[in-house]
Formats: sequence, C-alpha cells, structure tokens
Amino acid sequence: MTARAHLGLGGNLGDPASAMAAALRRIDARKDCTLGAVSRLFRTPPWGKIDQPDFLNACAAVDTELSPRALLELCLAIERDFKRVRSERWGPRTLDIDVLDYGGLAFHDDELTLPHPRIVERAFVLVPLLDIAPDLQIAGQQVADLAAAVDRGEITAVSDDRDWWKD
Repeated sequence: MTARAHLGLGGNLGDPASAMAAALRRIDARKDCTLGAVSRLFRTPPWGKIDQPDFLNACAAVDTELSPRALLELCLAIERDFKRVRSERWGPRTLDIDVLDYGGLAFHDDELTLPHPRIVERAFVLVPLLDIAPDLQIAGQQVADLAAAVDRGEITAVSDDRDWWKD
C-alpha cells in the first residue's frame, strides 16, 4: 500500500541546500519512495534557540510504501550520514528531516507523533508546506489556513526554482 507523506527539511550548518538536495535525491532513488512536489527553498530565522545562523527550509511530498516508522528510520539514517548531531534542543544542525504527515494518519509512540505535533506553530514548516500542499489537512485545518494564522516574519524564498534539489 502506498501513502503520501510530507517531509520537512532544514539545516543551518555547512551547506544545508546541498545536504537537503542530496537527501531528496537519495529518497527519490529508492524503489519504495517516489518524490512528488518539492517546495522552493526558504531562508528562515532560527526558532526556539535564536543565537545561531538562519536556516534553510523546504518541504517535500513523497509517495511511499514504507511504514511511518520505516520512513522515520530512513530520515534518521540520512541525517546521520550528513553528520547530524543532536547535542541541544533546537540547536544548529547540518540536516534535519521530519515526517510531518503520513496520509492523514493520527499516530503516537515514543519516537514518532503524526501529524508532527508542532506544525501549527512553526511558520518555517507551514510556509514551505503551503508551497506544495495548501489543501492538506493538519489537525483538522487546511495548511493554507494554518499558514495564514502564523507570523511569517522574516521568512523569504531563496529563489523560485522548484528543481533546486535536482542534479
């Protein structure tokens, strides 16, 4: 069975655009995943811990045969390959990949909650997600409505190129 999942990607150390692009290509190269729409790349101020460099963020839709847990494990493995270090909450990172939504499934265990529990308060997720899935329902509301309700502050599109991740 195939499900449409939505991923949030970000980073602010090294070359995050290259890391995110390589991660997306790696996901797309799998037989059990097909990358759909990819948002533009956005520059966003840090959230939570503000004394760090700005982030680059994007979202992607992926049709996958992986279970939610297996998709999370894939994302974590890719993060590890890009030397992601989890030393402080909301701290700087080379690459972050979050499973935001998995076919509308409501799920919770010790390692994964779907939909991602803080989507509704994070403009750095909602703005790129709006780019690719404005009608997606999160917590009973459309992404377009959620994005309209958050402060977009200093979030800016880096370019209008939606193929930034391709070779």
